[in-house]
Amino acid sequence: MFTISDLMTTHPHTLLRSNSLEDAKALMDEHGIRHVPIVDTDHSLIGLVTQRDLLAAQTSCLEKPTFEDISTLDIPLNAIMHENIMSISPHGGLKSAAVFMQKHKVGCLPVVDHGKLVGIITDSDFVTIAINLLELQEEVDPMEIDE
Repeated sequence: MFTISDLMTTHPHTLLRSNSLEDAKALMDEHGIRHVPIVDTDHSLIGLVTQRDLLAAQTSCLEKPTFEDISTLDIPLNAIMHENIMSISPHGGLKSAAVFMQKHKVGCLPVVDHGKLVGIITDSDFVTIAINLLELQEEVDPMEIDE
């Protein structure tokens, strides 16, 4: 049986709670990612910021500014990050993670071992698995071509 550690991205890009929305946006843009775990200096997981959170924060500040004399992108991540997020062990099963993510409509699960962030698994990782399985199926049972 495959486990989370077989598929997860190790050493995910992270930020600290004191980083800003601008830092998160720049990191996401630079690396083409949509989820950024927020960690303490000892690498303990404390939150998560998603691309959707950035968009919501920017929209919210346009509608009703709450921070005077501060740009939206200067807002610290601890003001918008999700806390009490679900995580998974690197020894967890891939199927149970996929079912959980689908049921709860989440795009990622941080992978935590002994309280420390060790990786992340995302919905894109599961799409990769599906593509690989479909390619294997095509090799085993190629489509017949009508002549």
